[in-house]
Amino acid sequence: MNFKTIQEAFNYYRNHSLADIEKRAKEIGSIIDTDATADVNSLNIELDGLKEAKANIEQRSQNPAGNFNPITGMNFNQNNQVPTENVFESTEYRSAFYKTMLGQKLTDVEQRTFNHAMEMQEAERRADAFNTTTNSAAVLPTQTLNEVIKKARTMGGLIGHVRNFNIPTNISVPIGTPSNKAQWHVEGAKVDSEKLVPTAVSFSGYEIIKVFSISAAAKKMTVQAFESYMIDELTNCVMEAIADALINGTGTGQGTGLETGITWNATNSLTYAKGGAPAYTDFTKMLALLKRGYAAGAKFVMSNATLYNHVYSLVDSNKRPIFIADPKNESIGYILGKEVVIDDNLTDGNIILGNFQYMGYNMPQGLMIEVSRESSFKSGLIDYRAMAIADTKPLVEEAFVKLSEATA
Repeated sequence: MNFKTIQEAFNYYRNHSLADIEKRAKEIGSIIDTDATADVNSLNIELDGLKEAKANIEQRSQNPAGNFNPITGMNFNQNNQVPTENVFESTEYRSAFYKTMLGQKLTDVEQRTFNHAMEMQEAERRADAFNTTTNSAAVLPTQTLNEVIKKARTMGGLIGHVRNFNIPTNISVPIGTPSNKAQWHVEGAKVDSEKLVPTAVSFSGYEIIKVFSISAAAKKMTVQAFESYMIDELTNCVMEAIADALINGTGTGQGTGLETGITWNATNSLTYAKGGAPAYTDFTKMLALLKRGYAAGAKFVMSNATLYNHVYSLVDSNKRPIFIADPKNESIGYILGKEVVIDDNLTDGNIILGNFQYMGYNMPQGLMIEVSRESSFKSGLIDYRAMAIADTKPLVEEAFVKLSEATA
């Protein structure tokens, strides 16, 4: 196995026997000595983790009441106690969750931790909110959910530039908007206070469902391998659905997107000739239409085809290209000093300029995973159902301007 950190290797081996640890250490030594293509750095990390795990076992044998982690310098899960705070963030719940999904045997503390987490779900009515049908449904561990969101933000597109909320549905939350700047003050003069009127936003709750099946042989997978597979699968299905809704969501049974969630009219949109291409002045007009206060963090969003078919070759009146590629940083490039974001969910020919901190998506309860070993009985598969309650919405309409191809 390839471990990235000593902590990860230690957590994997800390419940193994001394015989298994010593056997694996000898195997690593043999691999390093005989295999010229071996990943020595990864093996050394694993070897250090084995040493720490061995020291931990010896420490526990001398002090059975404690379960000492030599890397963090702290006792964890003393007396095999079930975590009572942040249970979904605990190592015990994460291990119990994936073992349950794989049908593997849980240790005593893992079983009690999982049972406690399920009781918390029932107390908080999480299961009811997701309309689960079996008692095997469980909330995705916090660490895995964070990895899913982190990976979604690196897959490109608008989802990496909007705000991510984790607030209850149907509750109005104030969102601050740009306000007037401070004024120079004449000493002794009376200053009137400014009444701020924030914009309120309320997210609804819509279900996202994805069912995927894998072979029953998955029971032999390690927890780390199954977690990696789950992260990829959830990113590709659930987060892709949210990414599309940010642009095209209709607001009926799904999130609301930029295309339909904003009233586009002469005050916030421009068009160019059908079958033609936008001009340099169209982009300057877009910047002029964007209201004061939103321009500082504004970005252009367009599809890859729009960038290379309509924008890449545009020049200003001095024959200078308006699109400047950025090979040094992670961004695509800039138009008139504003970053360009590529999102192929946007219709070709359409370009949106806006401050995307005023566009967001909400996942109030994370992700729920449910497993069924009966539905694919004849095919020998195990079905997994991922469910999320989510919504997307433009938070402030005046933060966006659109340029599109005329329909006639």
